[in-house]
Amino acid sequence: MRHEPQANAYAPDPQILSLASWLGDPVAPVDFPEARLRWRNDRWARGVGLDGLDDAGWVAHFGRFAPLEGNLPQPLALRYHGHQFGVYNPELGDGRGFLFAQLRDDAGRLIDLGTKGSGQTPWSRQGDGRLTLKGAVREILATEMLEALGANTSKTFSVVETGEALWRGDEPSPTRSAVLVRMSHGHIRIGTFQRLLVLEEAEHMAELVDYALAQFPGPLPPADAPGRDQPAIILLHQVVERLADMAASYVASGFVHGVLNTDNMNISGESFDYGPWRWLPRWDADFTAAYFDHAGRYRFGKQAEAIKWNCGQLAVSLRLLAEDTAPLIAALDRFDGLYQAALARRVLWRIGLQPLGDEQDGALLAAAGAHMREEQMSPDAFFHLFRGAPDEAVSLLREGSPLRGVLGDYTPVADARAHPAWQAPAPDNHIETVEALWLAIDRDDDWGPLHRHIVAIRALGDALGEPPIPAGHVSASMT
Repeated sequence: MRHEPQANAYAPDPQILSLASWLGDPVAPVDFPEARLRWRNDRWARGVGLDGLDDAGWVAHFGRFAPLEGNLPQPLALRYHGHQFGVYNPELGDGRGFLFAQLRDDAGRLIDLGTKGSGQTPWSRQGDGRLTLKGAVREILATEMLEALGANTSKTFSVVETGEALWRGDEPSPTRSAVLVRMSHGHIRIGTFQRLLVLEEAEHMAELVDYALAQFPGPLPPADAPGRDQPAIILLHQVVERLADMAASYVASGFVHGVLNTDNMNISGESFDYGPWRWLPRWDADFTAAYFDHAGRYRFGKQAEAIKWNCGQLAVSLRLLAEDTAPLIAALDRFDGLYQAALARRVLWRIGLQPLGDEQDGALLAAAGAHMREEQMSPDAFFHLFRGAPDEAVSLLREGSPLRGVLGDYTPVADARAHPAWQAPAPDNHIETVEALWLAIDRDDDWGPLHRHIVAIRALGDALGEPPIPAGHVSASMT
């Protein structure tokens, strides 16, 4: 059984106001024609002291965006730049969302409540600032499944249907609209730093580094790391460690984010902003989630490489503060080793085995990947079988299978297979499942299948148990 968010008193703490004059623009939410509550995440609302809101109060704050007491007096659309599919774009920023509130959770972490689909801002460009209801449902499914599979992910906190008919070129239109509230450990992106580099705002860059170190505390660099006493170098080491772990969590989950641009990289290492995501229908390094990713830049097998490249863009930005480049390069050079260690840790956790060391664990990863590829098997099916019925799974392996030989050396984690969820079919979020869940909502306004699916996903999370601790952080209570 994994740790549940603990009951916590509401603790507003709008730290972002110290940076607001240059980090964002005050904006007003849309006055939507309707506000029908469709999803409230009481599981996580408990951890920030908001589970006591009745539905009317919930909609007032998360559909109409009346300010929370003691919090941001007005929403803030954040400014940033970013590389989109490798091309630099200085015209970005929160174009259909804003930061609505900041508060402390049950672990003392600073938590942002930000929106998606809340209307136009100065950064909307030609967009309408809206979100489709289907897009909101897809984000629920992505965040719930990734959370169950141990990834450090934002949480879908609220979805309110807004009563507008939206036209989209990539799905049947008109379609229903919604506004989503995302709960996350910060919204500071690599693109936030890139903007300050382009504008040569060194003083603001130093303020942002200090904010990041204070609000997202992490370990110091290794003892032999050059420049380890410089704030910018400390931050880069922490972000490299966090994002290497995030990349590993995607691979261990069989997940393809789809749009790993630098404006979608949260320096807290928390995965967020789910658009054209997909789960692998079978193990395939070339599988691509976004139909517009024609070159396959963000395909499944290239995600770690893409995320490392993004870390490099943060290093380039931090040159504005660093005394020389060698410490930045040294921090980046840690990515590959940290990624491999995180991948082994996460795969072993998911399969329920005790680690045996880098060499043997690496052999297990290679054998598992080869087996899934040869058998055209999805990670969901592979891990469910080998975690829930390992003896049966091994018996199905052919004689001489590298996986059969490697598995024999491992010891299961205590009680790894005791949960009844292993006796049920594995829940998945493959495209067929998503479309079926959406059809019930769109055609019949039937939300029952979605809610039952979320129950199954959360049961899977309980069966897997407490996930690996996200890398690159220290407890807020220790700082």
